[in-house]
Amino acid sequence: MAVSTQSLSTEKKHWWLTNRKIVEKYIKDARSLIATQEQSEIASALNLIDAALAISPRLDQALELRARALLYLRRFKQVADMLQDYIPSLRMGNDDSSSSSETSSHQLSREGVKLLSSSSSLRDHTFKCFSVSDLKNKVMAGLSKTCHKEGQWRYLVLGEACCHLGLMEDAMVLLQTGKRLASAAFRRESVCWSEDSFCVTNIPFSGDSTNAPPTTPPRTLLADSESVTQLLGHIKFLLRRRAAALAALDAGLYSEAIRHFSKIVDGRRSAPQSFLAECYMHRASAHRSAGRIAESIADCNRTLALDPTCIQALETRASLFETIRCLPDSLHDLEHLKLLYNAILRDRKLPGPAWKRHNVRYREIPGKLCALTIKIQELKQRLASGETGNVDYYRLIGVRRGCSRSELERAHLLLSLRHKPDKATGFIERCELADERDVESVKERAKMSSLLLYRLLQKGYTNVMGNIMDEEAAEKQRKKAALQAIQVQKEKANESELNKVESNRSSVENNNQNKSMVSSSTVNPAVFQGVFCRDLAVVGNLLSQVGFNRSMPVKYEALSC
Repeated sequence: MAVSTQSLSTEKKHWWLTNRKIVEKYIKDARSLIATQEQSEIASALNLIDAALAISPRLDQALELRARALLYLRRFKQVADMLQDYIPSLRMGNDDSSSSSETSSHQLSREGVKLLSSSSSLRDHTFKCFSVSDLKNKVMAGLSKTCHKEGQWRYLVLGEACCHLGLMEDAMVLLQTGKRLASAAFRRESVCWSEDSFCVTNIPFSGDSTNAPPTTPPRTLLADSESVTQLLGHIKFLLRRRAAALAALDAGLYSEAIRHFSKIVDGRRSAPQSFLAECYMHRASAHRSAGRIAESIADCNRTLALDPTCIQALETRASLFETIRCLPDSLHDLEHLKLLYNAILRDRKLPGPAWKRHNVRYREIPGKLCALTIKIQELKQRLASGETGNVDYYRLIGVRRGCSRSELERAHLLLSLRHKPDKATGFIERCELADERDVESVKERAKMSSLLLYRLLQKGYTNVMGNIMDEEAAEKQRKKAALQAIQVQKEKANESELNKVESNRSSVENNNQNKSMVSSSTVNPAVFQGVFCRDLAVVGNLLSQVGFNRSMPVKYEALSC
């Protein structure tokens, strides 16, 4: 019986040693493949690491290699899913769900998040070499090590993944903590160095276990320090821009808020997908408050192209369509939102992974669904009553009623250039997608929504231009009628003047005739018979005395001497 028990223990020991050797071989091969920095080789290394983790699921070296391989392959969601228990905001959200997103950065910076396992503190450091110099170095190194040694990689790897996923506050906290711990580890381990050697060649992973004492600085400090510093600077810049934009939006300075958000989304350096979707959503709110309906709808379209499950974007766009009385499109968005609410209640969780941020809580969904159902019924009743063609295109385009043709053409030209379907996918070039495989689907959604908005703008332009042309035609008719009335008045005035002149002339002629008749009746024609005088002045005096005004025929022969 004792012999059988001894043989069984020997078999168990042999089985454990065999698995350990297999795991070490997988890890060694995976490291050599990762060192090539080729996509296909790293994918093969990832398969080897998964095989090693199937044998030893808690092996820290294998976990680190898997996280770094996923990070190099840009599978940030898998990294976050792998280490989601260590995301600060998720841990704090589980502890206190009432914390607001505005104070999350301040709270995270003060919260000491325990990312590392406490099991490493129970490990004792044994030494196999008893050389005096090696023993001295190993003792100093053992004294300098802390319980956080084997888990430092989680800070930097998870911080970079959170940055690419748009969790900027979490990324800043993780990267700052990882950088601080790496610097502290570097200072502690430099005590045991025999000489001042800062060579960066053959830098091992943080989980490497070698018998030789550490003679080079750790990888996390020398190899990653510069990239981490640059990434932290970019994160802080984006957070400062967003804070300034949100402050302007809360203060009612909508143009200033739009300017800050535009600098984020139109920047030369790309930004993460979810962070850009959030900025587009805030800018849509600023555009809506400023009365720019078309710009707000366009930003909602971009938000939904990047995040199709964004509840706030669907609610805002439906409200905008209802504002301009475009009821079919508003009803379509509300129906989509209702399907999303039903899916949330069916799955008993908000859409997306656990670490994804939402502006709504799960316990609010049933109440929102009831209010949404009532709203959908009201819109259907309005559509059934025939309220479909009364769209407020003036408000959509952003012109006043009674605007001129030049004002409409200018506003329509600006909107057409901004929201042309050919330029609908331009914002994707400045977006860092969490998964490169989603590029085509994002482009398709952006093109479709942009095409619908462009058609609505063209229809609005045609409608408003028709109204302007009708007003211009009516104005021409009014001017023509006014001119005709003025011409008729002028003709009547001319006729009255002519009649007055004719009447004056006729009265003058009548007066002359009367005077001639009077003079002819009073003057005796015998007085002038036989009178001959050379002095014409005397003749004129005589004629004026008797009131003779008629012409008198004179023979020039009689006037000659």
